Amino acid sequence: MIQVLALALVVGAARAAGAADARELKAREDFAAGRYQQALDIFAKLYAETLHPTYLRNIGRCYQNLGDPDKAIISFRDYLRKDKTITADERAEVEGFIAEMEALKKQRAGVATPAPSPAAAPLVAQSTVTPLPAAPEPPSAGAAPAALVTAPATPPSETSSPVYTRWWFWTIVGAAAVGAGLGIAAATGAFTKTQDAPCMTGYTCSR
Repeated sequence: MIQVLALALVVGAARAAGAADARELKAREDFAAGRYQQALDIFAKLYAETLHPTYLRNIGRCYQNLGDPDKAIISFRDYLRKDKTITADERAEVEGFIAEMEALKKQRAGVATPAPSPAAAPLVAQSTVTPLPAAPEPPSAGAAPAALVTAPATPPSETSSPVYTRWWFWTIVGAAAVGAGLGIAAATGAFTKTQDAPCMTGYTCSR
């Protein structure tokens, strides 16, 4: 009975080892074919099941080929810390992978940062330029030439005051009144005719 149980355990371990080897083989095939994401998934499952540090190195190589430097560096450094059996050549190789990923990060940071643009010319220089005067428009046919000066306003004449305040007005009125009175007197016979006037003593009167 004990022998049968022991044989069953050996067979089960062999089957488990065979299954693990088959998955690892599939992951290596995916890696070689450039299917880095499929290989990464398998190596991650194998490491979770076995905690073998060699899978950390393989995981780092998958991230390296996927262009993910941060995760690749983390996996490589974990591998160097946990695997105590690696040789000096293997350590140098992994450290070279880390240096390569660090250089890729710096390169991407340099591309992401735009180069400073040249300083723009100060705008003050433009404001100091005096604009040229605009050309005068030609005079229209009905407008006076621009060179002529407008004549000053004529001072108000004497006629602007009332007529009855002028001396000559009353002179004319007086002369008219005298003339009118003489005409009326002549018309009414106020003046004595020569033949009807009495002759004064001492004078010779004609009839």
